Amino acid sequence: MIFSGAFIIGLAKAGLKGIDMLNVTIMALVFGGKGSTGIVLPLLCAADIAAVIYYNRHAQWNHFWKLIPWMAAGILIGVAVGKDVNENVFRKIMAGIIVLTVIIMLVMEFKRIVEVPHNKLFVASTGLVSGFTTMLGNLAGAFSNIYFLAMRMTKNDFIGTAAWIFLVINLFKLPFQVFYWKNITQDTLLIDLYLLPALFLGFWLGLKIVNRIKDDSYRKVVIVLTLIGAVFIFFR
Repeated sequence: MIFSGAFIIGLAKAGLKGIDMLNVTIMALVFGGKGSTGIVLPLLCAADIAAVIYYNRHAQWNHFWKLIPWMAAGILIGVAVGKDVNENVFRKIMAGIIVLTVIIMLVMEFKRIVEVPHNKLFVASTGLVSGFTTMLGNLAGAFSNIYFLAMRMTKNDFIGTAAWIFLVINLFKLPFQVFYWKNITQDTLLIDLYLLPALFLGFWLGLKIVNRIKDDSYRKVVIVLTLIGAVFIFFR
């Protein structure tokens, strides 16, 4: 199961956004919700580095600088309250919000609605929720997907910008996991070392798949995968 989880991380970081929530479910089933975050975070960092190397030239820095401060603030909130949050209730609430938001995105797609929210409130709320959820359960991907879909970014710009954002954010989370939650230890890092081949195999295969997906189809793939992942989280 954990090799499958690492493989899925690789697929997601290569550009199959939305599928990463299946990894959250798998790892949480094996290690528990909070415990799994310590296993997953170093794997995410390794995959983020690979994604940045491959997609670096496509990063849209204006979106990077808009989201990063709000996501960092959300992480700090998550650190402060994370130990007191009921994991099952939290995941169901987040999954419900994700499903509702994805349904709105689907309506926008099929009705060809081109107006998207560019205001500061949308950016701030998306960033805060992404930061909060990434600290508590590595669920930020769904909310960042919604942001990038709303901005109607091209496939490579989407992936390249997300790669830089999550590399910085996941490195920012590391000290809190190591020293405050104490979720990352020598034992968890040894498990991560065994999982790296599965991670990079998933990344390689993900690149092959993403390269075959056209820009217009990519939006639909991300929406569907995000919706499926949210349903898995809700019924886990």
